[in-house]
Amino acid sequence: MTCNTMETSMNKMPKTLTGVVVSDKMQKTIVVKVGRYVKHPKYHKFMKISKRYKAHNENQTVAIGDTVTIQECRPLSKDKHFILLAK
Repeated sequence: MTCNTMETSMNKMPKTLTGVVVSDKMQKTIVVKVGRYVKHPKYHKFMKISKRYKAHNENQTVAIGDTVTIQECRPLSKDKHFILLAK
């Protein structure tokens, strides 16, 4: 499944994120946990923030614990708008 429409219509590159697969129980869908560091505005301490994204996995080739790269594309369902790029 290709998502080139996002790049041509908006004239900017789609987001590419790297994270760890935390669930693969859905058909053709994986849940990827992406972590990042954010500096607190008042206390200036770095906090680790994580977010879970649903991504399309057409061939069902990845398992829980794999580090993967996902890319933003058009909405595929209510809350799935990323596709699996590389394992």
